[in-house]
Amino acid sequence: MIRRNQLETVKSRMNEPRKFIQVLMGPRQVGKTTMMKQLREEMESETIYVSADGVINSNWLWIQQIWENARIQLKNEANTELILIIDEIQKLDNWSEIVKEQWDFDTRENINIKLILLGSSRLMIQKGLTESLAGRFEITYVGHWSFSEIEEAFGWNVNQFIYYGSYPGAVGLIHEEERWKNYIKDSLIETSISKDILMLTRVDKPAVLRRLFELGCLYSGKILAYTKLLGELQDAGNTTTLSHYLTLLSDSGLLGATEKFAGNIIRKRASKPKFQVFNNALLTAQDDLTFEKAVSDSKIWGRLTESAIGAHLINNAITNNYKVYYWREKNDEVDFILERKNTLIALEVKTGKRAENNGMRVFAQTFKPQKVLLVGTGGIAIETFLRMNPSDLFN
Repeated sequence: MIRRNQLETVKSRMNEPRKFIQVLMGPRQVGKTTMMKQLREEMESETIYVSADGVINSNWLWIQQIWENARIQLKNEANTELILIIDEIQKLDNWSEIVKEQWDFDTRENINIKLILLGSSRLMIQKGLTESLAGRFEITYVGHWSFSEIEEAFGWNVNQFIYYGSYPGAVGLIHEEERWKNYIKDSLIETSISKDILMLTRVDKPAVLRRLFELGCLYSGKILAYTKLLGELQDAGNTTTLSHYLTLLSDSGLLGATEKFAGNIIRKRASKPKFQVFNNALLTAQDDLTFEKAVSDSKIWGRLTESAIGAHLINNAITNNYKVYYWREKNDEVDFILERKNTLIALEVKTGKRAENNGMRVFAQTFKPQKVLLVGTGGIAIETFLRMNPSDLFN
C-alpha cells in the first residue's frame, strides 16, 4: 500500500507535543481515510476514528459525545495521550464552534487529546476554521494522486494516466471501460456534487450547476466565455451565478478554471476562463470516446494530454503557492503561465506535429518570463514532466 507524502507530515506532527488541530482536506477518493488507517497502525498512541458521514447534520451533540468518550478512554486506560480522528466533519452544522469549545476545554484542563479533522469540501472546512478556530489549526491538503504515485502503486504507463486519471479506487475497473465510466460518474462525481456541494451549500439552480460541471469537463483545456455558456445553459441566470458555481466545484476538487494572465488583477478577473478538471477521469468518463480511439486520434490525444498537464499544475499549485494562468492575444497563445512572487514561467504543451505557435515569442518579448519551457514533442517528455513537482521549476 503506497504511503502518500502527507502521511509523514501528519505523523511527525502527532509525535510533537499537543499544540494545533491537524486538518486534512481534499477531494473524495484520494486516500485520506486510508492514510488515517496507516497512521493508526504506525502510532504507539491510542487512536479513535469516527466518521460523520452517516450522522444527521443537525446532530452537533454527536461531537460532544464522541469527545467525552475519548476522555473516558484516555482516563480509564491510563494513557498519556490519545489521538481523535473525525472524518467528514464539515457535514455537521456549527461543527467549528463545538470543536472550539471541546478543544479549549481540554487545553484548560490539560487533557492530552490530539485532534485530526478530515473533510472533502475545502470551502466548508475553511469557512469553519476561519470563523471559529483561528490560531488553533494547521492544514494539510491531500490532492489527487500524481502520475508518480499511480505508476508506483499500480504500474501504469503515462498513456493510462492521461486517459484514466488517478482515482485509485477505480484502477481495477479499467479493463471494463463502461463499468469504469459508470463508477466514476455514480460513485465519484454524483457523490461529490450531492454530498459536498448540494447538501452543504445553498444552490438555487442545481440542474445548472450539474450542467456547468458536465460542459466544463468536456471543455477542459479550452477557453470559453461565461456569456457563451449562458447560451448553452437554460435558466442559468447570470455570469455571477456561473462564477459562484464554478468556485463550489473547484473547492470540491472537481472542476476549476485558469484566468488569463494580463499583469493586471482587474483585467485577470474580467477574462474568459479556461476550464480545467482536477483529474482527467472526470473528462473521459463523461465522453463517448474509448481509450483506443483517444490514443489513435492525435487531435483528441493532444487535448487530453494538455488537460492532464493542466491538472498536474493546478493540483500542485494549492500546496506549493504558485498561480496558474493562460495567455492569449488575438491568434497568439501560451498554454500555461506559472507565477510566484513576481517570477513568471511560460509553458507550452506540444504533441505530435502540432503547428508552430508564435505565442511564446510574443509573450516572452512582452512579459520577460524567467523561463520558457516546451513540454512534449521537442521538449521535456510528457511523462518526465508529470513526475516533476512544478514548484521546482522556480528554483
